[in-house]
Amino acid sequence: MTTLIFVYNAKSGLKNLAIDIAHKLFSPKTYACSLCALTFDAFRENTIWKDFRKRTALNIEFLHSDEFEKRFNNKSYNYPIILSQNNTTLSTFLSSTKIEALTSVEELILTIESNSCDMLR
Repeated sequence: MTTLIFVYNAKSGLKNLAIDIAHKLFSPKTYACSLCALTFDAFRENTIWKDFRKRTALNIEFLHSDEFEKRFNNKSYNYPIILSQNNTTLSTFLSSTKIEALTSVEELILTIESNSCDMLR
């Protein structure tokens, strides 16, 4: 079955989390991860996103950029990105450019749902 892999333009770890929270609080317009901004506020997961994540039948996984690069030994993507993984093949499901163009979490969810119909069959 196909899995959607959400790769955030953020690094893992408590130090990086603290830096990200501060950046979101004090300079949200310059925050580098538009996917993070859509799915999380400064301190917790967006409620609408959390509800979608819990109810969707899609297989989804979330990785920070450093976790993705270590696991897949791949640094050729622009983050954030949503990838589709079928067995060992990765393909772009939603590019960083398309994610950056989204204006709300609702728009993100509609885009995912409309582009993933074939994955649920």
